[in-house]
Amino acid sequence: MSLTLSPSYLKPSLSISHFTKSGFRVRVLSRFNSIRPMSSSATESAGDTAPQNSSAGESANSDVLVQYVVMRRDLVDTWPVGSIVSQGCHAAVSAIWAHRADPHTIDYCSPDNLDSMHKVTLEVKGEPQMVNLSEKLTAGGIAYKLWIEQPENYPTCLATKPYPKSVVAPLFKKLKLLK
Repeated sequence: MSLTLSPSYLKPSLSISHFTKSGFRVRVLSRFNSIRPMSSSATESAGDTAPQNSSAGESANSDVLVQYVVMRRDLVDTWPVGSIVSQGCHAAVSAIWAHRADPHTIDYCSPDNLDSMHKVTLEVKGEPQMVNLSEKLTAGGIAYKLWIEQPENYPTCLATKPYPKSVVAPLFKKLKLLK
């Protein structure tokens, strides 16, 4: 499958390949926002000598840059879906912008990575759990944005700045994916 969005002023100057979670190797032409499956001959000609087993893909993904977004489950059950999504977007964008000079954020938002950003959206039960998580992240030295809805003045969600997954994943391992 190939999707090409190529304005005439862009030139195809960058090609990278990587493993997806499902184990497929893809080539990403980031200047054209195009993703194409790679044949084995294309892999060899690209000069990529990484092993093609799933453990190699998993180890490569273990230190992928990731942004965690944590939502309050009690709001998900009572607010319109669009409002919940907006809260998460506010927190994520705010965390990125507040840390725009950070090397991980610069790499996460680079043209090479714009089409392959990783976000993990989790849930906590309610406000007390959100406040506890916020305190835990502060104690762990993790930069984040706690989004406070106004004029109600209560926390709705939290988003970290981008970090290598191996750095932050342990802090979120007890939380469930948002459903």
